[in-house]
Amino acid sequence: MSKIYLKKEFSKIRTVKNKYFYPLNSDNMRNQDLAEGIKVILSGRLTMSNITKKFEDIFKKKLNLNYSLMLNSGSSANLLAFQCLTNPYRKKRLKPGDEVLIPAICWSTSLWPIIQSGLKPVLVDVDRDTFNISLKDLESKITKKTKALMLVHVLGNSANMKKLINIVKKRKLILIEDTCESLGSKFQKKYLGSFGEFSTFSFFISHQISSVEGGMICCKTREDYEILKALRSHGFSRGLKNEKMLARKYNKIDSRFLFVNSGFNLRPTDIQAAIGLNQFKSLDSFVKQRSLNRRTIIKSLMKDKLWNNQVNFLNENKNVKASWFGIPILFNKKYKNVKFKIIKKLNYFGIDTRPIISGNFARQPVVKKYNILKKGMLFPNADYINNLGFFIGVPTKKISSKILKMFKDAFFKSFN
Repeated sequence: MSKIYLKKEFSKIRTVKNKYFYPLNSDNMRNQDLAEGIKVILSGRLTMSNITKKFEDIFKKKLNLNYSLMLNSGSSANLLAFQCLTNPYRKKRLKPGDEVLIPAICWSTSLWPIIQSGLKPVLVDVDRDTFNISLKDLESKITKKTKALMLVHVLGNSANMKKLINIVKKRKLILIEDTCESLGSKFQKKYLGSFGEFSTFSFFISHQISSVEGGMICCKTREDYEILKALRSHGFSRGLKNEKMLARKYNKIDSRFLFVNSGFNLRPTDIQAAIGLNQFKSLDSFVKQRSLNRRTIIKSLMKDKLWNNQVNFLNENKNVKASWFGIPILFNKKYKNVKFKIIKKLNYFGIDTRPIISGNFARQPVVKKYNILKKGMLFPNADYINNLGFFIGVPTKKISSKILKMFKDAFFKSFN
C-alpha cells in the first residue's frame, strides 16, 4: 500500500465532522498512531501476539509495576481483577458474600464486577474537595466482612494515598486501583496504579492515551499473573508458566486445547496494541499539554469581564500531580435548579459535557433492583457533586486562540 494512498485515506478520515467544536475527546489520534495499526493489518498477523507483549513490558517498566496484561477494555480489566480474587487457584481468595468498599462516585463497570464475582459492594461517600473517596466514611464502613477496597481515582485526581494505604494495611484489606481515568497521575512522585495489589487502566478513545478500545490490568504477584493470563484467554493453558508440565500431566488431551481454569475471551488485537504503544510513548507530553490547556481555559474564563463565579474548578489534591482526564466543574449553588438547562445550552453551543463519572451511583435505578444499599446509608457529598457537578474534555493538542474564544463565548452565553 503506497504512502500516497494512505495520505489520501487519512485526509478522508479528518474530514469527518463532530457536532461539537469542543468535544469530550480531542483529536489525539495521530496519523502516526493509525499508521502503526495499518502496519499490523498489512502484516497479516492481526490477533494478540508479539506487539501486545511489547506494549505490556514497556507499560509496566514505565509505571514501575510487576506484571501487566493487555485486555480489550478497562471494564474487562476490572472484571478480571475480581474474577482473579475469587478464583479457586488463588491461595488467599475472597469468598461469596465478602464485602468490597467502593466510592459512590464510580463507573458502572467498576461496581458490577464485584457483584458478578459473588461479592457484596458497599458504597462509600466521597470528599467534596477532591471528588475521591472520603477516608472518614471509608473507615466507618469497615466491618469484619470487609475484605477489599475498589478505589476509583476520579478524572486524574486522587485521595491522600499515604493515609489510605495506612488504613488498608491496618485493616488488612486488598487494594484494587481503578486507574482508568488517571493514567500518568502521581502521588508523591509515585504513579497511581502502583499502590494496590491490582490496578486497571483504560485506553478508550477519550482517555489520556488511546488504542481506540483497550485496557491493561496489572498485579504484584506471579500467582495472580498466571491466573489472569488463563482468565483472559478462555482458561487455556497456553502461555502459562507451567504449560509443559500440564501437557505431560494431561497427555491424553490435545495440549493446544487444554483448559485448566475458567475463562473469557478478553484478548486485545495487535492492531490495538500497536496504536496504544505508539500513543503511550507520548504519554508525558500528552499529560503536560492537557495540564497547560486546562490552566489556559480556566484562567481565560476567570479573567473575562463576564466572569461572576458561575462555577468552581476542582484543583489537585495535595501531593498529587494530576494527569487530567477532563476539567471537573461544580456549578455555583444558585444554578442548582437550572443545571440541566445550562448543560443543554452548553451542548447546543458546541461544548460537550459529561456527569462526574456516573454521578452518585447510589441514585441509579439499578441499585435498588440489586439491593445494593444498606438501610440508612447517606452520601451527602456524592449527592452534592451529583447535583452540581459535570466535566468537560481537555485537549491533547495545544488549544488555539480561535477555539478558546469560541469556548468562552459559548460558556457565557449558556448562563444567559
